[in-house]
Amino acid sequence: MGFTAKQTQALQRSLSNRRIRTREANGRKLSYIEGWYAISEANRIFGFDAWSRETIDSRCVLTRENRGTFLAIYLAKVRITVQADGATIVREGHGTGEGRGTSPGEVHDTALKAAETDATKRALATFGRPFGLELYRKDKNAVSASSPIVRSIPVESPPTQPRVGLHPDDTTPIPRPSHYYGRRHHNSMTDLLRQDQASSFGSAENELSPTRIDKSQLAIAEPKRLRNKAHLKFVASQPCLICGRQPSDPHHLRFAQPRAIGLKVSDEFTVPLCRGHHRQLHQTGDERAWWDSHRVNALEIARGLWERTHAATDQTS
Repeated sequence: MGFTAKQTQALQRSLSNRRIRTREANGRKLSYIEGWYAISEANRIFGFDAWSRETIDSRCVLTRENRGTFLAIYLAKVRITVQADGATIVREGHGTGEGRGTSPGEVHDTALKAAETDATKRALATFGRPFGLELYRKDKNAVSASSPIVRSIPVESPPTQPRVGLHPDDTTPIPRPSHYYGRRHHNSMTDLLRQDQASSFGSAENELSPTRIDKSQLAIAEPKRLRNKAHLKFVASQPCLICGRQPSDPHHLRFAQPRAIGLKVSDEFTVPLCRGHHRQLHQTGDERAWWDSHRVNALEIARGLWERTHAATDQTS
């Protein structure tokens, strides 16, 4: 009893070089697959409703502050459970995550999510090649020889915006231009696109970048994730909702919006928590139950804080 023949065949298939990413770390070149792709492969091979992921342990092993810049490092242990033809298969993996930035809440949140993503990929890697098992081999030449080398045509791309904090796994898929029509077609389309952008996005009052898509306007809309540093600073100035201590960290309510790999919920869903209770909440498995045990309606309080900061902005404008 176990995996079907189709699932076994999929688990034996080699990982394409197009899915491998590289980054520099401590003078070494590391190869990895993105977290969103690992979860996508698990949904495709096991089935959307036939596997689950559970964070069974997470803890902060290092936290530092230097002139307003914060550093946090987390360890996480994730358990993967797969239901295959009446059999239950359990795999576990450990991972680490690091966060840096000027907001302690964002730093801890980034580090914890990075550790959970790293642990998830390590647990899934035990199922075989589609999840990047061969990337953990010391002989990386064997990996490059197993898949054909895909060469891409260099194209001009707009300058990237700096990320807030350090995330060891960039879980945001990077859109790549199609080369089906060749370089000449790409150049002509680029010229047309620039002309269209100049006419459509020439106004300085337009807040949307011409290279970004407002996903809230799609047929299957995604929730907007607003970012407002002034609001986070205001939340941090408030006393802790549990014990009343100050200063506080702006904690993002993870249940307020659908979860996304490497993305926090909107800044409008933040509440103040002291460092101790903030860490305790991140170590719990069910955030809703944690708030209910303290008899605090965190979502309603977050909305009230958001209205206070934006009411003040409306009066001054």
